Amino acid sequence: MSAQEPLTNHELSPDLQRSLVEPRALLSTMLSGAVWIVAIIASVPLFSVLYGLIVRGGHRLSLEVFTELPPAGFEEGGGFGNAIVGTLVTVGIGAIISIPFGILAAIFLGELEPNGKMAYAARFCAKTLTGLPSILAGVFAYALVVLTTGTYSAPAAGVALALLMLPTVVLTAEEAMRTVPVNMKNAAYGMGCTRSQVIWKIVLPTALPGVLTGVMLAVARAAGETAPLLFTALFSNYWFVEGGRAKLMSPIASLSVLIYNFSGMPYDNQIELAWTASLVLVMMVLFFNILARVLGRKKV
Repeated sequence: MSAQEPLTNHELSPDLQRSLVEPRALLSTMLSGAVWIVAIIASVPLFSVLYGLIVRGGHRLSLEVFTELPPAGFEEGGGFGNAIVGTLVTVGIGAIISIPFGILAAIFLGELEPNGKMAYAARFCAKTLTGLPSILAGVFAYALVVLTTGTYSAPAAGVALALLMLPTVVLTAEEAMRTVPVNMKNAAYGMGCTRSQVIWKIVLPTALPGVLTGVMLAVARAAGETAPLLFTALFSNYWFVEGGRAKLMSPIASLSVLIYNFSGMPYDNQIELAWTASLVLVMMVLFFNILARVLGRKKV
């Protein structure tokens, strides 16, 4: 036989051939099947919720619900365009606050003082905040911002959401920075780069997909919160921007609070809008989660 000709399955050693009845191969097949079954069972609640929302609220999806204001109890039609804008505004303010501080904290924990006492204390606080009830974040922002300014507002809601987003950003960004190969950093130091140059030119660009994943997961969590907004943003039946001016220090609408308010009303129109708003909110959260998965797989 020529040295260039590949061996066929019959010519392979019996020890190298895969057998489905071999104990370890059989165990692997059984475990793989069990994982698929568990994954399918776990996905049933998600698809059942999506199916229910599409059936109950999908028929109201139209340009009207995205561009009009919520109706009064005795009115028909209407929409929740101001609530969509309000959700984007409050989550955006929370992201503006939490992302820079979260990434800077992750740099300190992962690169500057990874084994210091302050780093251990900061990690403990971040992990504790991940389990913080969202309503307590609302109470904190209420005492810090609402009582200080004397009004419910978008910044107050942004502070509450930032408190919930911050630990996710910090812990995910730190873990992403730890995955950067040491050889890459040592090579940069060997070329004469300073510590700050290594962090900003090597570590952050390489860890960017993981950092963005944490950011998207934090945004997805904040978008679906209700309790903090009841203490900070309250609700509004008007647009955030009117007459070319943004009403920053005024109550602001949000999808989650609109769903909470409309779901308890005795009017069919409001209940239908609550179902449609729930569908829109779930699709927004699902979009951010899918985007996080895509960014997490992207290679820099």
